[in-house]
Amino acid sequence: MSVQYFAIHKPFGMLSQFSREQPQHITLADLDFDFDKDIYPVGRLDKDSEGLLILSNDKRLTDALLHPKNKHWRSYWVQVDDIPTPEALEQLATGVDIKINKKIHRTATAKVTLLPQAPLPERVPPVRFRKEIPTAWIDLSLTEGKNRQVRRMTAKVGFPTLRLVRHSIGDLHLGDLPSGGVLPLDRTTIYQLLGLR
Repeated sequence: MSVQYFAIHKPFGMLSQFSREQPQHITLADLDFDFDKDIYPVGRLDKDSEGLLILSNDKRLTDALLHPKNKHWRSYWVQVDDIPTPEALEQLATGVDIKINKKIHRTATAKVTLLPQAPLPERVPPVRFRKEIPTAWIDLSLTEGKNRQVRRMTAKVGFPTLRLVRHSIGDLHLGDLPSGGVLPLDRTTIYQLLGLR
């Protein structure tokens, strides 16, 4: 089979896999697209997270993106509980201690910006709403991708994540791809956007 590449906008509640372990699971197989059998996600987003996910059958691409030594920027829009303080944003940028597999991990330096307004329309279903506590959006860029890292980081500085949307990997952006949308890409384009040779 030919080498293929796709950018998808993974919806909330969908697993980053094609196999359905429980009848109620929503998976990549539910996307309105007929993928070849050898296409798999490159990395993952957890069930409650949304946004950009790459699918491919190119093992070289998978190795290049997932190997820890290759530090690719991944950027997320993160809706958090309450308005983060400048001190909390500084902590996120310089690194915090989170637990990964029962061990303390110091996160690498990150890029953090408090956004003036929501970058996306309201989610369906909406995030839980508390009238007495506002929410805010930050743009957070990382070069590492530990399990549930963004959620652990924002919780650590006192502003739990309510909604998490990955909007770019390198220079590959979600753009206006709708939730559940699939965008086929050619090798030259995706390698260029991801900074691969």
